Amino acid sequence: MLSRTVTMATSKADYYHPIHVPIPPHQNYVVLTPYYHSSNRRRLRIICTGLIILLAAVVYIFWPADPDVKIVRLRLNRIHVHTFPRVSVDISMFVTVKVRNTDVYSIDYKMIDVAVGYRGKKLGHVRSHRGHVRARGSSYVDALLDFDGVELMSDAVYLLKDLAKGRVPFDTRTEIEGQLGLFFIQVPLSAKVSCEVLVNTINQTIARQNCVAE
Repeated sequence: MLSRTVTMATSKADYYHPIHVPIPPHQNYVVLTPYYHSSNRRRLRIICTGLIILLAAVVYIFWPADPDVKIVRLRLNRIHVHTFPRVSVDISMFVTVKVRNTDVYSIDYKMIDVAVGYRGKKLGHVRSHRGHVRARGSSYVDALLDFDGVELMSDAVYLLKDLAKGRVPFDTRTEIEGQLGLFFIQVPLSAKVSCEVLVNTINQTIARQNCVAE
């Protein structure tokens, strides 16, 4: 009996063995950020708030403001009503204007103009000379106003009634022009104030005054 030997062919795959390559474990990435302590953040906020308040205070103190202009005295010296040849009135009055400087700079004004009217009718005006008001100070300007032959027409009747009552309402408009002494810089200054002044002709005082800045 013949024996048969079977020889099996060897494939190339038998000569290769799988190589196990170790796979690195999953890597974790850590981002480092600077750490601020809570107290440092609070301190920083306090410093910033303090700087803002300080800046606001400096701006408030050094920001230029208009002077406070007010008539503190208005006294009638003479008043005479003419009926011929036309209705007119002669008025002489003494006016004292107070200029109060609220700034930390001085004021050098070149003129103060005071106009006086009655029931919307302008009687006249007077202009003062140059002056100086120190920082945080006040200055008083005296002026004599003489208005002769002012035609009031029908308003003359109301003026006579007011004189009989002892109280005469006047309209005043005060204008000041000058400059602020801001270190080595001269800042132009202009202010206008309109007032309704009720004068007591009996004791020659101001009974009431209402002023509005223009």
